[in-house]
Amino acid sequence: MSAAPVVLAATLPPPQTPPVEYSSISPILIVLGLAFVGILVEAFAASSARRAIQPVLAVLGFVAAFVAVVLLHSRRATLVSGALAIDGPTLFMQGTILLFAVLAVMLVAERRLDSSGGAIVAAAAITPGEPGSTAMQTSKAMQTEVYPLMAFSVAGMLLFVGSNDLLVMFIALEILSLPLYLLCGLARRRRLLSQEAALKYFLLGAFSSAFFLYGVAMIYGFAGTVRLGEIADATGTVGENDLYLYLGVALLAVGFFFKIGAAPFHSWTPDVYQGAPTPITAFMAAGTKVAAFGALLRVFYVALGGLRWDWRPVIWGVAILTMIVGAVLALTQRDIKRMLAYSAIAHAGFLLVGLAGTNADGLSGSMFYLVTYGFTTIAAFAVVSLVRTGDGEASDLSQWQGLGRTSPMLAGIFAFLLLALAGIPLTSGFTGKFAVFQAAISGDATPLVVVALVCSAVAAFFYVRVIVLMFFSDPPADGPVVVTQPSLTYATAGVGAIVTLLLGVVPQPLLDLASHAAASGFVR
Repeated sequence: MSAAPVVLAATLPPPQTPPVEYSSISPILIVLGLAFVGILVEAFAASSARRAIQPVLAVLGFVAAFVAVVLLHSRRATLVSGALAIDGPTLFMQGTILLFAVLAVMLVAERRLDSSGGAIVAAAAITPGEPGSTAMQTSKAMQTEVYPLMAFSVAGMLLFVGSNDLLVMFIALEILSLPLYLLCGLARRRRLLSQEAALKYFLLGAFSSAFFLYGVAMIYGFAGTVRLGEIADATGTVGENDLYLYLGVALLAVGFFFKIGAAPFHSWTPDVYQGAPTPITAFMAAGTKVAAFGALLRVFYVALGGLRWDWRPVIWGVAILTMIVGAVLALTQRDIKRMLAYSAIAHAGFLLVGLAGTNADGLSGSMFYLVTYGFTTIAAFAVVSLVRTGDGEASDLSQWQGLGRTSPMLAGIFAFLLLALAGIPLTSGFTGKFAVFQAAISGDATPLVVVALVCSAVAAFFYVRVIVLMFFSDPPADGPVVVTQPSLTYATAGVGAIVTLLLGVVPQPLLDLASHAAASGFVR
């Protein structure tokens, strides 16, 4: 008979749960708690109670999380065995995301189902005496499941910008993306267009997530770790696994470029912006861009900083292509939301100009630019949601003719926001572009700045075209009407316009805050 197998006693120490500093991750925990409470309210509260509770609960939760971020302003540490990081850039971008989330909730709070049960329209009266005013219907019920979905997405964004581990970053990417896929399909007047947008976003997002995860696998094959700081240490040595490193960097970049809407991975942007409900479009355009650029900056500055001379030419090429595609294709658009989508693509290129500087000024300039762009964009989409026809929002540019004569205040706000997006002086858009362009010049990327200036001049044309239509054209007989009652939507547009003006006239306090956050640097 054969001898019985010998069973060796385990010599490895028992696994230990990593210590968690709950106070340092309190903003993420607060938003996750908000999401779970919102689900319970959705499940057990009556319909009328949900309509009153959910928006108030969402605003209070996001404000509480923002206060927690402010209280952590001097904190610098790695948490949960190095998987998360709390530092100046992380807290700056987390606070920015939460402010944008509050404004997005204000827009969503006045979006309801009309009496036909089909369209999401603003719960408001119409300017009396204007053409088409009888075509609008009174609101009936609100889709309250939007709020917990938004909270889950915001939690993913907060985790995304604070991830110090590529696997945690991938999990955060999925947490922020999956609710957005659902939110994009909630428009019911243009139901097929909205569902098509959600499906395209889901399919292309799944492909980009696969690229990202495969890139993580390649980098792990090179470095034997997924911690950003340890990857940076591994890139200082040359070995036979360099092919894994460069493949991993390329695949990671594809995932990031998709989320920021950079060419040639931008094709989802115009369709999703057009098909999604306008408040969700505003939320995506501002919050997702901050989260994606926050994670992109962390990976390229921390993990791949030693390879800057290898990936910098790629950033140059992608930035140039993105700016050209965004500026040129926006000239051909007749739909206002698609035009703003291509504008977002062009602005992604301008932000990449700051990254190409590969210096602390590029980091601070990019963070400042993200704040200015987010407030302006949310305000612009708020104005878009107020201009309506009997079929819904006035999407075609021809329907905006003469708006400056029928509603001069709203048209004036929109014109000011468009000038800010064009980068006209005394607006935040000019200050933001100046910050990233100056950083690029100091980083020896002057030719890239020249291309950016040319693209900015081209982009100014399609912004000015809308202003000319509003103020120098006669309104059509069946022109749009302007919703006059929804105070929250007007408040959102007003806040965005005021911040756009203040950051153009007195930008120094926010510039100092961004510079201080960038100077403190990313922790490893």
